[in-house]
Amino acid sequence: MLKQQLKQRKEMEKNYGKMSSSTYSNSPCAACKFLRRKCLPNCVFALYFPSEEPQKFANVHKIFGASNVSKLLNEVQPHQREDAVNSLAYEAEARMKDPVYGCVGAISILQRQVIKLQRELDATNANLIRYACSELPAPSSSQYARRSSSTSHIGSSSTSSYGHYYSGLYFCDPCGDDHDKGEEHK
Repeated sequence: MLKQQLKQRKEMEKNYGKMSSSTYSNSPCAACKFLRRKCLPNCVFALYFPSEEPQKFANVHKIFGASNVSKLLNEVQPHQREDAVNSLAYEAEARMKDPVYGCVGAISILQRQVIKLQRELDATNANLIRYACSELPAPSSSQYARRSSSTSHIGSSSTSSYGHYYSGLYFCDPCGDDHDKGEEHK
């Protein structure tokens, strides 16, 4: 259905200048209704502000002004006009809901939400690692000695069968894989 509507709009754009006033019998677009003027066949708003969506144009007009929108639509390539109108409508609706920040307010809220969820994910992953490490058998005394000697070298990187060291921090390897430069643990 969407493809069919897009195809119809493209055909209308092609025939835009060819329509005469005698063949133009549609109801006026939302813009012309709002502005209380006759909707002419070459109305720049007709394709993008149908009469069924009066609030869409009302918001865009209140925020940007009909004259500015008309200028913008005439400057934009015909294949980009629908996207431009949808963007204007979205921005106008956001500005109506939040007059100070508009779209930026919504973006800011979503960015803060992403940061909060990332922190929550990091904390959950840390808890999973702690849980996985607590399930592993205790290291033997030779492995403990190797671990304590490698932690004394700040900035060095070393591994054991239970985890990885880096800068004195011990990271558990839940798989218990041997990563020691080809050395095998006994």
